[in-house]
Amino acid sequence: MYGEFIKALRMKKEISLREFCKQVEMDASNWSKIERGVLAPPQDEEKLKRIARAAGIKIGSDTWKEMKDLANIDAGIIPDDIRSNDEVLKALPMFFRTIRSDKPTAEELDKLIDMIKRRADIWT
Repeated sequence: MYGEFIKALRMKKEISLREFCKQVEMDASNWSKIERGVLAPPQDEEKLKRIARAAGIKIGSDTWKEMKDLANIDAGIIPDDIRSNDEVLKALPMFFRTIRSDKPTAEELDKLIDMIKRRADIWT
C-alpha cells in the first residue's frame, strides 16, 4: 500500500526511480523493494519527510498523515497517537473482529460505535 502510494505520486511527477532515490538518499534497489511491498517502509521521521518532499507532499497535510499511516500499516506498527489512547487501544481487538466479519456482541458493537462517534467529534 505505502509503496504503491508513493510510486503513483513519483510517477505523476515524472521522477525516475534513480532520481527519486538521489533526492531521498536511499539505495535504488532497496527503494524498488519498498515500492513493490517486499521491504517495509522506513519509520524514521526524517526519511519520511525527505520522501514526502520528493513526492510533493506537504508536511502536516492530510496526504502526509495518510503516507505516515500507510508506512505504519505496512510495517505492522500501531501509530503512536492510537497506541497512546487507552480507550482506543482497548477497542482495537473488537474493531479487528468486526472488520473480519466475526460477530461482536451487541454491547461490544454499541461501545465501538460510541467510541468512533466520540473520536470523530474530537477530530472535526
